Amino acid sequence: MRIETLAVHAGHSVDKTTGAVAAPIQLSTTFERDADGSYPSGFVYSRSDNPNRHALEEAMAALEGGAEAAAFGSGLAATAAVFQALRPGDHVVAPAEAYHGALKQLREVYAPWGLEVELVDMTDLRALKAAVRAKTKLIWTETPSNPQLKITDLAAVAEIAHAAGALCACDNTWSPIVQRPLALGVDFVVHSTTKYIGGHSDVTGGVVVARAECALFPRIREVQGLVGGVPSPFDCWLTLRGLRTLPCRMRVHSENAMRVATFLAAHPRVERVNYPGLASHAGHEIARRQMSAFSGMVSFEVKGGSAAAVAAAAKLQIFIRATSLGGVESLVEHRASVPGESSSTPQGLLRASIGLEHADDLIEDLAQALG
Repeated sequence: MRIETLAVHAGHSVDKTTGAVAAPIQLSTTFERDADGSYPSGFVYSRSDNPNRHALEEAMAALEGGAEAAAFGSGLAATAAVFQALRPGDHVVAPAEAYHGALKQLREVYAPWGLEVELVDMTDLRALKAAVRAKTKLIWTETPSNPQLKITDLAAVAEIAHAAGALCACDNTWSPIVQRPLALGVDFVVHSTTKYIGGHSDVTGGVVVARAECALFPRIREVQGLVGGVPSPFDCWLTLRGLRTLPCRMRVHSENAMRVATFLAAHPRVERVNYPGLASHAGHEIARRQMSAFSGMVSFEVKGGSAAAVAAAAKLQIFIRATSLGGVESLVEHRASVPGESSSTPQGLLRASIGLEHADDLIEDLAQALG
């Protein structure tokens, strides 16, 4: 099935009891045993599994072309499960620029716990190869990167990982549907489903999808149950409802972002635009090879630094000044303010999540805010 059909039908079945086309929400925390002590439904306790979570995991595995998936209560819980599945003393290579929450986990939780962590410019394959050791168990990637949209060659990174006997994981939160890391050889895809997959800024979640059976995924599943960072049945139901329209939404997000990026690239008050769909982007050719569209995230640097960027954001009327991304509404954020003084993000950079509004309205809003 093509991706649009998969999005509608994966993990879906008509309710056998009532004939309901929309799936019911199963709020029960526990499930009845048979007389012989077995569980004929396959469900025991909602922390370990639940019909709504099972449907979401089945859908996400199908959507990413993976063997199986594990859903979590947030993107960071999904990220943490991958790191927790490793052992103290294992070596992890990660990108120097990535979502600050994932990097903070590595630095402040898992390095003290015993993981050996090395950060590199993941766009520099020579630097990546030089960082790999005999103890390297995982290469963590994120592309496009947050917030400067640097592009990593996923097929090349997977090849480097496998040559070293390591696994490779990609945070694909920014590019569901339009980028298929598992097809490029990556072993695990991680999403904050809070973003594009849920798509309506109303439910938090995360997921890990495995390309094939491997020794690490059972550990991830074990962490899911024992640590208990799982989504509620209603969270799973909402996320699955959002997933049904994901291909349609990603098409419009990508089209709108391309138009906005093209406008910004020609604006005299904009110093730099980061969008892989632009031919001027350093990673454009790699992005063309591994993406079918360039998604809805754009970042740009306003001339005049932090004060000028914050002032421009304050004048926006359609864009909402808020953290997060991937919803139907357009959001803007002065990204250097988020991690604080430790940020390596340019002070004049604004990160924009381009929503589903008409592109002309978004461009007019940016034009009046930039002056």
